Amino acid sequence: MAKVFDRIDDKLRAFIADQPMYFVGTAPSAGGHINVSPKGYRDTFAVLDDHTVAYLDLFGSGSETIAHLRDNGRITVMFCSFSRVARILRLLGTGRVVRPDSPEFDTLRARFGTEHPGIRAVIVVSVDRIADSCGWSVPRMDLVEERSILDEAHTRRTDEDFARRIAGDNSASIDGLPALEPDHPLPSTVRATRESAR
Repeated sequence: MAKVFDRIDDKLRAFIADQPMYFVGTAPSAGGHINVSPKGYRDTFAVLDDHTVAYLDLFGSGSETIAHLRDNGRITVMFCSFSRVARILRLLGTGRVVRPDSPEFDTLRARFGTEHPGIRAVIVVSVDRIADSCGWSVPRMDLVEERSILDEAHTRRTDEDFARRIAGDNSASIDGLPALEPDHPLPSTVRATRESAR
């Protein structure tokens, strides 16, 4: 039977840390398309406190989540166990985008594996509902490995490639909601900042 929790306690933190992937769901305020994004790389998610989580957002073929958060802030993060113990955990709340040129980004970067070459932002979620459910119909599967394809593809991209993406398919959602701003920082500036901090 489903249970609602008053905070992200140590047991929930352990469950979250054990999951190799999670899903992010957002939607526009009126009409439009609902978006669900699968996320990988274990070092891209962090529990900041009992009611706040964050994840490292990497460049992709679109920017639905960012556009929806700019529109209304609503977000759900779902963890789904594929191991012997069947369980689904949903974190519902309000999300916001922290750009790499924000001072807050520098305070958050230590929480993640920032060696990923395609860093776009950090998404911070203020969680107001924490609930699990059985997950009894979810198949049991074994993890073979994390895919490195996204990082490898980002390594090959130039600043010009990322600039075209910022001005192109990352500038708005599929429904035309604004996503990345024209002056959004390039991933190379994140790497340069990281290297200068060493």
